[in-house]
Amino acid sequence: MKAYIQRLGKALMLPVACLPAAAIFLGLGYWIDPSGWGGNNVVSAYLCKTGSAILDNLGLLFAVGVAIGMARDKDGASALSALVGFLTVTTIMGSASMFLGFDAETVATEHPAFAPGAIGNKNVFFGIMVGCIAGALYNRFSKTKLPDFLAFFSGRRCVPILTAVTMSVISLLLLFVWPVVYGALVAFGESIMGLGAVGAGIYAFFNRLLIPTGLHHALNNVFWFNLAGIDDITKFWNSADPASGAVIAQGWGFHPFGEYVTGIYQAGFFPIMMFGLPAGALAIWKNAKPQNKKAVGSLMLAGAAAAFLTGVTEPLEFSFMFAAFPLYVVHAVLTAISVFLAASFQWIAGFNFSAGFIDWFLSLKVPAANLPFMLIVQGLVFAVIYYFVFDFVIRKFDMKTPGRGDDEETVESPTATAAGDDKYAALAATLYAALGGHANVTEIENCVTRLRMGVVDSSKVDVEAIRKSGVPGVKVLDKKNVQIIVGTQVQAVADAMEAIHGKPVIGGGAAPKA
Repeated sequence: MKAYIQRLGKALMLPVACLPAAAIFLGLGYWIDPSGWGGNNVVSAYLCKTGSAILDNLGLLFAVGVAIGMARDKDGASALSALVGFLTVTTIMGSASMFLGFDAETVATEHPAFAPGAIGNKNVFFGIMVGCIAGALYNRFSKTKLPDFLAFFSGRRCVPILTAVTMSVISLLLLFVWPVVYGALVAFGESIMGLGAVGAGIYAFFNRLLIPTGLHHALNNVFWFNLAGIDDITKFWNSADPASGAVIAQGWGFHPFGEYVTGIYQAGFFPIMMFGLPAGALAIWKNAKPQNKKAVGSLMLAGAAAAFLTGVTEPLEFSFMFAAFPLYVVHAVLTAISVFLAASFQWIAGFNFSAGFIDWFLSLKVPAANLPFMLIVQGLVFAVIYYFVFDFVIRKFDMKTPGRGDDEETVESPTATAAGDDKYAALAATLYAALGGHANVTEIENCVTRLRMGVVDSSKVDVEAIRKSGVPGVKVLDKKNVQIIVGTQVQAVADAMEAIHGKPVIGGGAAPKA
């Protein structure tokens, strides 16, 4: 189950990668016409509608993206199957009044689980469910051979048909089960929303703690999308649209147990990702052994730049979360405090990808943004806090952060002298060999910053060689799974490794293909 959920977390990254496009178009649209949501400017209207095309169809995007991510060979037939499945379930659920005898005019008020907003193209819950089912059906039946008179429908062509049939049966069950599930999700969301800023802080703490397992994506979906009625990201970026139901931030004050305000599950991450973690990276560099400072400095600088600009923090976090886990817990606590404070004072900015400078800048004139420049002030304060707290904890408890290991050697990455795509190919070759090569590697996957490798036997993996390759981190999860933190260029390394994996084994025979 753990491996499956981790695979799902990786699959979620594909639809999430669409969100920055929405942020760019909506952000520019609001910059042009901050008060009219495009009503006063045709260019602004065009840009806002382009961004809304993504936000208004998140469920559909998640269905297609998750299916591709869960499919064994990422074939397009899995995406088509997911599309068929999603249309099946939303069409049947949208006709619930016909099947269950509801008054179609009062569905929204008397049966909210079947209201258009709960079961339409925005429903990420349906999207993820359909994507998982379509991916599983593809993996099971994409190579099925049918009798000659049905041969045309063999293999991949049978998967969309099977998905339609499967989702038809599941939709019949959902007519009775979905209202209970919907009610439970809403109750959970309302319980957290009822805690106001305190709830936001609790969410942020577990958001950071779950990152090592990759399960934070599941938690994020509850607060950022419309699984439990919170839908914080969509409400923030659609906040000028009365139909979005967004709650706009109002004024200034300290409201730890106040009502939910749009953006509180996003805003407090900006001070941490833009300022706190980079300052922590400086403390890690400062405490590295003198002979390791150059190598650690390069690693910390690259990670800090990624965190500040894009909000991608994994290169930094994975560099110390396993070697110095108590320090990582401190980081999770500080993140919770930051999110709590930003929510309490209603200093609000939002993101579509992550809490870096690019998203912060694009969100400045979004109507739900409230005193966003105070997040910069808060970030500067947290930079000081992170630096001194990290420095104290590292020295006081002798944390084995990068450059402080007792048995560490000063090593240069084997890709340091390579250029362009060659350095990714060189790194891929080094990592592939350390993983055990053709005889041991069974699967190559990646998310935003890490390789997710399937192996025959993780005991055959040369973890030390991987560490010496210059990557930020490596984690052996169990006998069959290893994760390697590469950074934001992980896709290039994964592609190069796939090319190596697909070549014939020297001495004859074909390489195993996941």
